[in-house]
Amino acid sequence: MMNPLALNIIEMHAQKVPFISLQAVFSSARAALNYLANAEIDVVFLDINMPDMGGLEFAALVDPAIQIVFTTAHSQHAVKGYDIDIADFLLKPISYPRFLQACERVQKEIDKNELKPSAPENQSLFVKDGYNWVRIYVKDLLYVKAEDNYINMVEAKRQTLVRMTVQEFLSKVPAGSFIRVHKSYAVNLAYIEGFQNNTLVIGDAIIPISKTFTDEVKKILTSDA
Repeated sequence: MMNPLALNIIEMHAQKVPFISLQAVFSSARAALNYLANAEIDVVFLDINMPDMGGLEFAALVDPAIQIVFTTAHSQHAVKGYDIDIADFLLKPISYPRFLQACERVQKEIDKNELKPSAPENQSLFVKDGYNWVRIYVKDLLYVKAEDNYINMVEAKRQTLVRMTVQEFLSKVPAGSFIRVHKSYAVNLAYIEGFQNNTLVIGDAIIPISKTFTDEVKKILTSDA
């Protein structure tokens, strides 16, 4: 909801961000509200100055679950914008690096919400693999393995190297979905096919179980036996 030139800039920037998908653009606030009433949208880029409704008034009418990123040519509006709960505030002209920063901030908030245990089946992580952002569904991960300052996220047909520790990964997934079996490994409980005293089997992989975690692993895996 902004002037045509600003809309074009947002569209061009959005096409370069791999983890967002632009659904619609509007120059009318009322048309946008009608659209939002029947659409599932995560974020709205919203101009504070619009012809038929102010941006602050518009934001107050939007579902609180939708994140708001304000855009404006006037820096004095920034303070007013943060009087309500918004994700970010972009000053025109909007550069691509600044737009990307706002998108990353929004995505972090989305990830936080998706990582809640209440919806584990649909839980996903957007992680940076080299220069690209990729979505990984937690339920598809077989295990993760620490490699220096990274972890290798292993799926049946893909491996993704991410700058993260095993402990950080475990803090992002639902409790009880993964178990740490070694200082370098955490495994998805749903894919464990068998285990011995110091190893367990997931697909074609043999995962070591360290002495530190042996008792806890046995307790969890045999609790229903």
